[in-house]
Amino acid sequence: MSAWFILAALNGAIAVAAGVLEAHGLRGRLDAEALEIFGIGARYQMYHALALGLAALAMKGEAAPRARIAAWLFVVGLLLFCGSLYFLALTGVRAAGYVTPFGGIAFLGGWLALIWAGLKLRS
Repeated sequence: MSAWFILAALNGAIAVAAGVLEAHGLRGRLDAEALEIFGIGARYQMYHALALGLAALAMKGEAAPRARIAAWLFVVGLLLFCGSLYFLALTGVRAAGYVTPFGGIAFLGGWLALIWAGLKLRS
């Protein structure tokens, strides 16, 4: 569990850094649309860093395999969704946007897998 929890915390830290970069480092360097896209990536990275942390905490007993699936899906979503938005915002390469929905699908799958894991958690 600890590696997953550390990965969640690392993603949270990166999301904070991305938010600071958006607010202070990229203003005036990117247009309004690119800044908005970058900010969406940062927000979703933070949301899913927390979700990854929940999945890590759910890796107990019979719920562990399901929670591990959720964690992997959140990681795939972080890479595809947030990564493609950061890349699009910083480079202007519109083709990067074709990857973003696959990351969104991975996020959705991660949340559903977390529900599935929750059904096996015992209080």
